[in-house]
Amino acid sequence: MRVLIAALCAASVMLAGVAKAETVAQKSTTARKPASQQTVQPASLISGIASVYCYRNGPTASGQRSRPAVLTAAHKTLPFGTMVEVTNRQNGRSIVVRINDRGPYIDGRVIDLTPAGALALNFHSLAPVTLRVLNDRRDARLAARAI
Repeated sequence: MRVLIAALCAASVMLAGVAKAETVAQKSTTARKPASQQTVQPASLISGIASVYCYRNGPTASGQRSRPAVLTAAHKTLPFGTMVEVTNRQNGRSIVVRINDRGPYIDGRVIDLTPAGALALNFHSLAPVTLRVLNDRRDARLAARAI
């Protein structure tokens, strides 16, 4: 009788260990995503009005000096250093700019471009644009040409 009880106890301990191992394995596979899914995100498109700003050298929200002759821009929420492709919807011209400031603070506007960016897109004050946030891996060649 004691042998039977000992055998049943040993079997239940083994089953509990297997169940615990399965639970740990399930948690670890659901918590982690493959590396390719963590870094590659779909491109986000934003449409709205672009304006021109930064006619003088001054401080930006990122701490850099503003430079009107460089392709940089201001956006309300994108992180500093984000590369964005800006397309003028009126003429189809596109450029890549780096976000280094905050703004615009006027309703309806999605981005403030330096005069160099506005010149490259062929507008002077306001223009309808589409923004596409570039992904580091997918758009590396496009972003490298812009730097």
